Amino acid sequence: MLAAAAAGTLLAPLLSGCWAGAGGAGSGGDSINVLMVNNPQMMELQKLTAAHFTKETGIKVNFTVLPENDVRDKISQDFANQAGQYDVATLSNYEIPIYAKNDWLHEMDSYVAKDPAYDEQDVLKPMRQSLTAEDGKLYGQPFYGESSFLMYRKDVFEAKGLTMPERPTWTEVADLAAKVDGAESGMKGICLRGLPGWGEIMAPLTTVVNTFGGTWFDKDWKARLDSPEFEKATKFYVDLVREHGQSGAAQSGFAECLNNLTQGKVAMWYDATSAAGSLESAKSPVKGKIGYVPAPVEKTDSAGWLYTWAWGIQDASRNPDKAWKFISWASSKEYEQLVGDEIGWSNVPAGKRASTYTNADYRKEAGAFQEMTKKAIESARPTDPGVQPRPAPGIQFVGIPEFTDLGTKVSQEISAAIAGRQSVESALKKSQELAEEIAEEYEGR
Repeated sequence: MLAAAAAGTLLAPLLSGCWAGAGGAGSGGDSINVLMVNNPQMMELQKLTAAHFTKETGIKVNFTVLPENDVRDKISQDFANQAGQYDVATLSNYEIPIYAKNDWLHEMDSYVAKDPAYDEQDVLKPMRQSLTAEDGKLYGQPFYGESSFLMYRKDVFEAKGLTMPERPTWTEVADLAAKVDGAESGMKGICLRGLPGWGEIMAPLTTVVNTFGGTWFDKDWKARLDSPEFEKATKFYVDLVREHGQSGAAQSGFAECLNNLTQGKVAMWYDATSAAGSLESAKSPVKGKIGYVPAPVEKTDSAGWLYTWAWGIQDASRNPDKAWKFISWASSKEYEQLVGDEIGWSNVPAGKRASTYTNADYRKEAGAFQEMTKKAIESARPTDPGVQPRPAPGIQFVGIPEFTDLGTKVSQEISAAIAGRQSVESALKKSQELAEEIAEEYEGR
């Protein structure tokens, strides 16, 4: 999650004022208003829209482009009030089921049924599932998707005589981190996020909790942050990053870990599959040196997260048909081909369509990681990520509105433990109390 979040943060100073005026109370005529996050692939979309989509359809697209935190606030305000100022917005698989339940979104099944050229079945099944609400209807289409996997320096492992298992366990990863710690001057064994945030440290940590047998809430909404499994997983994560992780771990998020692996400061990194494009870019000093294996496990068969920036149509939109035309273009195979031809295949918003991974041009450009990325996404289990039934969907999050606040507060406690300001036991005791407050609202439903 959260690679996009990091990209938004990095680009915010440059792009926070970048918008093509959406005007007053909604669009009309032959135009639509689109509110979207300012990550690089979205900015490329904005540049390509007029010359291609508008030229082909006659529909003008007015973009409002903002950093992630700002765009989430603006979307929630406009969609919650059904103000109709924006026809389309970028939403993640966390928000879409929640917004759909609140009747803030226009369903998309009817459009998919009438638009066979869009080829909905080509969209990877976990993506379709994560954008489907409780009523069984589809409310979003992915622009790009990601899971998580373990990245490691093949050359460093070879020099140390070490072999990375094809499907590593976290126990094996901890052992390898100890062995490669100090393999090169200034190199630590592994990088793991420690930066507070429900989409920062809590994303990878929750996948560790899942595979260690823990869960935020059991099927009856009982808070379980004080369970032995949750505590074991959290202590494992905190101990690993404190003993063999990067310096300044409590302030490290996606961007910092990406820099650490790129600059040779760490030998391994567990994070978003979308990071691979940067690691294998032409100017990357570690291009060709990185190996990729599935997210480490303990008690589950898979552990990778699932995230997508997707398109949603506001239910109050006066232009839902035109909004669908834009979405079906922006998430299509044809759009990916356009990006590949005009910008480069490494920039294609991948991770959503099976056909992307059979495209010879994409496979050539992304050969080091494309197959592992596809497998990671396909093996993600958004409705059943652990060893026990869950009361709400989500792998690296709990699919309830309160999770943004709860996850952020818990992340602050865990980050403080990584910084050495408190014990894991103390962090989880406080976190359990926070979770119990949420549980009271849901028990008996």
